[in-house]
Amino acid sequence: MKKVLFATTALIATASVAAADVRISGYGRFGLDYNDANDRAVNGVSKTTITSRLRLQFDMSAETDAGVAFDARFRAQAESRDNTVGTTTGVTAGADGIFGTADDVTVRHGATFNGARFGVSYQGFRVNVGNIIGAVENMPGTYLETRTAGIGIDGASFYSHVGNVNDEFFNWDAYSSAGVGVNGIEAIYSTGGFTGHLSYSTRNGAVASDRIGVMLSYNFGDWTVAAAHQSSDAMWEDKTLVSVAWDGGQFGARVAYADNDGISKFGIYGNMDIGSASNLLVFYTDEEAVSAADVLAGRGDNRDAIAGSNMNEGGSYGIHYSYDLGGGASFEAGYRRASNDNDTFQAGVYFSF
Repeated sequence: MKKVLFATTALIATASVAAADVRISGYGRFGLDYNDANDRAVNGVSKTTITSRLRLQFDMSAETDAGVAFDARFRAQAESRDNTVGTTTGVTAGADGIFGTADDVTVRHGATFNGARFGVSYQGFRVNVGNIIGAVENMPGTYLETRTAGIGIDGASFYSHVGNVNDEFFNWDAYSSAGVGVNGIEAIYSTGGFTGHLSYSTRNGAVASDRIGVMLSYNFGDWTVAAAHQSSDAMWEDKTLVSVAWDGGQFGARVAYADNDGISKFGIYGNMDIGSASNLLVFYTDEEAVSAADVLAGRGDNRDAIAGSNMNEGGSYGIHYSYDLGGGASFEAGYRRASNDNDTFQAGVYFSF
């Protein structure tokens, strides 16, 4: 199919320019984002804003005489959302030189570097340390088969992912493109159609927590089956995911399910090629209500018609259209209605280099 499957946001591949053992690659995307949750009179943000991202990826490698390969990766990224350019990094004291007063200035950078990931590999075995990929993040069949791995030009908050529930989005280990990452360690083994992945990370501090993740996937012919599990010391972070995907050439379909520490969510997905350059994708997910006992224990509340709830219970759906412009560029557009009735529509251009 013309679609490209991105199993993980950490592994988005692009064309690259090689210079000895250093490769530079990346992508740019920009477009318009309509979000009916915004209101200039309420939160000061227009309903229609510009969304954009420019990413440069640097990959360095070396290989010993015995065939053991060492590599490292880091990224530089500039981003704009809701017409706000750059990344907030804190405040500096204003003219009075005193923090915490009215003239303090928010510091924003147009671009930031992320944390590095280091790796060593031999034949089908790889070990990474630092800003790791993460076993759950690397599971096939959880992200959409689009260039942004979600709906529209920037993913539209990724309600399409069965691991995102309640107000607990992306609460698993994953490669961070704009931050330092989890500073963990992982082992990945691939042979034939089989991939096994084990990851571990720890967070230091007054309340330390550990995460352990495991993922297994197998591809045979047009089918890919996968399962992943994360166990965490932190509240509400245990999760188990399964997926089955079929790629029939012009058509593709998959189903996915996750138990997110007591909140179930399932998704059905389908896409088809239209003509020689277009692809159309649709999805539907449904999120179970959180238990009253968990809410009493301090968990966020996703239930409908409950005061103070984020109202993420129920169904989300979306449609995405992609047109290949050639030369690594494409037009991307998508509409998404979230389970809390938030509507977004995005359209723009994505190009890789």
